[in-house]
Amino acid sequence: MYDCGLRVVKRGARRVDARGMLLGLALVLCLATVPLAGGRLLLLADVRFRAVWLLVVAIGAQIVILEVVASSAETVLELVHLASYVLIGVFLVVNRHLRYLWLVALGGALNFVAIAANGGVMPADAGALAAAGLANDPALFTNSAAVADARLGFLGDVFFVPSSWPASNVFSIGDVVIVLGTLLFVHAACGSRRLRRGGARPIAHAG
Repeated sequence: MYDCGLRVVKRGARRVDARGMLLGLALVLCLATVPLAGGRLLLLADVRFRAVWLLVVAIGAQIVILEVVASSAETVLELVHLASYVLIGVFLVVNRHLRYLWLVALGGALNFVAIAANGGVMPADAGALAAAGLANDPALFTNSAAVADARLGFLGDVFFVPSSWPASNVFSIGDVVIVLGTLLFVHAACGSRRLRRGGARPIAHAG
């Protein structure tokens, strides 16, 4: 969630993208609530984002540093991780005319601050990691890990989905804000009853 990042951990001997599973589940739940509120999912096809290439490059960079070159120079990977957040931030600013994307941007900013304050890694609570059944592989770069004397640790991954649940993982307050912003954006775009009084559904021009 757009900690915006994919958080890769190691469970046993198998690296998994549990982060992607959790984000995907959250998105499915956001979409599932649209018909319940009188919205139409087909209206999402009318939304035109600007500068989509920024998002593609940012997500691609995160996939590369986590899945392809995770054992390379850690400092370089941390800088690429931070740079990917900058690209996502620019994408959100360019599309700020779309309703509620400012809230998504706020959540991303909270995550970015926590990551920047800890040298390019999202600080995670050790207890939360254990409860989610996750462990870091010290030989591989991970963008979410237990950090000694973490700065702004309360903005880090202090919440968790238990290991006994599907898509178990850790997440931050920034992630919660991102999901809330995404939920409101989707409902506004789909014309849900409760948001119609706030203005027309958000339509962007391609660019």
